[in-house]
Amino acid sequence: MKKRSVGIVGIGTYLPDEYITAEDISKKTKGTWTTSAVKEKLGIIRKTIPGPGDGTQSMGVKAAKEALIDANISAESIDVILCMGEEWKEYPLTTSALFIQDKIGASNAWGIDLQNRCCTTVTAIKMAKDMIISDDSIKRIMIVGGYRNGDFVDYKDPNMSMMYNLSAGAGALILEGDIHKNKVLGSHIIADGSLSRDAGVAIGGINNPITEKNIDKAYQSLKLFNPKKMKKRLEEVSLENWFTCIDEALKKSNLTREDIDYLGVLHFKRSMHEWLLDALNLSEEQSIYLEEYGHMGQVDQILSLELALKENRVKTGDNVLLLAAGIGYVWAANVIEWGEK
Repeated sequence: MKKRSVGIVGIGTYLPDEYITAEDISKKTKGTWTTSAVKEKLGIIRKTIPGPGDGTQSMGVKAAKEALIDANISAESIDVILCMGEEWKEYPLTTSALFIQDKIGASNAWGIDLQNRCCTTVTAIKMAKDMIISDDSIKRIMIVGGYRNGDFVDYKDPNMSMMYNLSAGAGALILEGDIHKNKVLGSHIIADGSLSRDAGVAIGGINNPITEKNIDKAYQSLKLFNPKKMKKRLEEVSLENWFTCIDEALKKSNLTREDIDYLGVLHFKRSMHEWLLDALNLSEEQSIYLEEYGHMGQVDQILSLELALKENRVKTGDNVLLLAAGIGYVWAANVIEWGEK
């Protein structure tokens, strides 16, 4: 029996109207970071911040509707919703996938929330493809979610400079089986659980609940719990794991690094972005540095791909490499063959 093909038929994003600039971020650090350093080293010209009504789930709804318009399909035709939105949402212990299902009218879909931090979208693409291939009753899966973890950042904490770029927004993809355009090819994921509690929100969980004494700190308590250990371990394994994911995803796609036409990657410091392009022998035109948006976690790859299509950086026949890493720690890559065959 021939293996089913799976492709992307719809893309949607939602970006809040409000921004803060590099100068604003510099002021929040109380001068620890200058405006020029925020721009040049951290690579942030400005970043989106949530406005009134921009909850994680609500932003997801808006991105989902855009993806449905892009795909020109009805919400009723969606079979599954995989929500990659963050745990920081309007109401804890509510299921974001089901909120989105109701609000967009996807009455025939079931849904589940997934979490792999900033790797969740790339992970969900692999999961959606595998689900469609293994279950003939599933034709269309929506991957969708919102992100606003920047709410938790304490700009006065120098260890948090790697997260000063956290912004807000939402994205959605619709994957469909038995089509031969924008095909999802190989994927590869690596995890290192030794880093699972080296970063996170310090206050508000079971071990350290919010009290009258800590409430003023609770909502800016995203921390590196073990910054020295985390830095040391990442220096040891991060690049190797990333390139293993890249090479294995390409191998599963019957491709090599020379076949990469576009890199859709999360936002991180400018020097690392430039180094990565050079290591993959790619030009600046073969990726988009999200310096005008910040880091929307797992939304970054969707935003990068949508921007690239609008700017004609991705064309029929191009091989798109989506690349992610998430605290926990997880590295992931997948390959998409853009266009129709």
